[in-house]
Amino acid sequence: MDLGKDKKYLVLQGGGALGAYQAGAYEALHDAGVRPEWIAGISIGAINAAIISGNPEERRVEKLRAFWEMASGGPKTLPFETGPLIRKWLNEYSSAFNSAVGVNGFYLPRSLMPWQYVADPDAAISFYDTSPLIETLETLVDFDLINRRAVRLSLGAVEVVTGDFAYFDNHPCRQRYDPRPITAHHVAASGALPPGFPPVEIDGKYYWDGGLVSNTPFQWVLDERRTVDDICVFQVDLFSAKGMMPRDMSDVLAREKEIRYSSRTRMNTNEAARNERHEKALKRLLDRLPLEFTDDGDVRILRKQEDRGAVRAVHLIYARKPYETHSMDNEFSRLTMEEHWKAGYDDVRKTFASRQWQNRVIPDDGFVSIDHRRDDKQHS
Repeated sequence: MDLGKDKKYLVLQGGGALGAYQAGAYEALHDAGVRPEWIAGISIGAINAAIISGNPEERRVEKLRAFWEMASGGPKTLPFETGPLIRKWLNEYSSAFNSAVGVNGFYLPRSLMPWQYVADPDAAISFYDTSPLIETLETLVDFDLINRRAVRLSLGAVEVVTGDFAYFDNHPCRQRYDPRPITAHHVAASGALPPGFPPVEIDGKYYWDGGLVSNTPFQWVLDERRTVDDICVFQVDLFSAKGMMPRDMSDVLAREKEIRYSSRTRMNTNEAARNERHEKALKRLLDRLPLEFTDDGDVRILRKQEDRGAVRAVHLIYARKPYETHSMDNEFSRLTMEEHWKAGYDDVRKTFASRQWQNRVIPDDGFVSIDHRRDDKQHS
């Protein structure tokens, strides 16, 4: 397959149990020969990103599979056919079970006994203990490999006291030009969603899940890129900004969560497209200026905003099944995990088969958005 010569980046949104969709999407990308140079993630996207970047290429899918099989439980298939109502009940039961007993290798419920508050201050501000996740990450991820920086890794989090959005990045960036080593605690901090999970302390500061501010690191990648080469960003989102009109209260809660955590994906893409058009127009304008303006102070400032190469944004967005409710991000059954994984794999395959991908070109404005579902609608 001709993947083009542009640099490949991978952006992973948060979404709990839905993250198996990202793992399936990565397997399909890997099979197609995509090797991302930069991976950015938030929450469950940070966990998947760390597993991918913290393993040699030939073991990445294997380690992703190990994590998701560890975190999920129950049968892979059902011995009987189910309608949407029965499947909805099974999913709700699975989510309630996870809430009661935790998720293997991920989190455990606290006992909530009075003495626990004295022994562990985190017990007063969270319902679950995420120390199993730290142990899992240290088993599945080679952090020395991450910190050798063969692949750039960026993880989004929120500083609890100030409310500031922050990124842990193994490369120099605007926030910190002397990158600090990334550890399992940085990954856990990106996914520390309150009030379920406790904040994670790093360098004397405490951090919660980055999804509280923005659930996708797409804008971070566009703002922080230093290259003048063309880039192709595979943006794997777990919540769709577009959806159906709710029919009952369960649909209302699910739709509200989708809107809240989709992080206005389409709006961000449209804004990125406008910025790229402005950069291209600025470059054309500066190239036409007479030579006497070369040392002009305003011109020097504007040249810093010049064109940094074209952008292809490839949207891979999970489409919620009719029987999935607001508890979809806490439903870790093996059956659903395998469905999510397959959906991610299939969406990548459909994207590479779509007319938009096959006939992709960079327009004059330097930005193109690819979404196989839009392609399907146009040619159905």
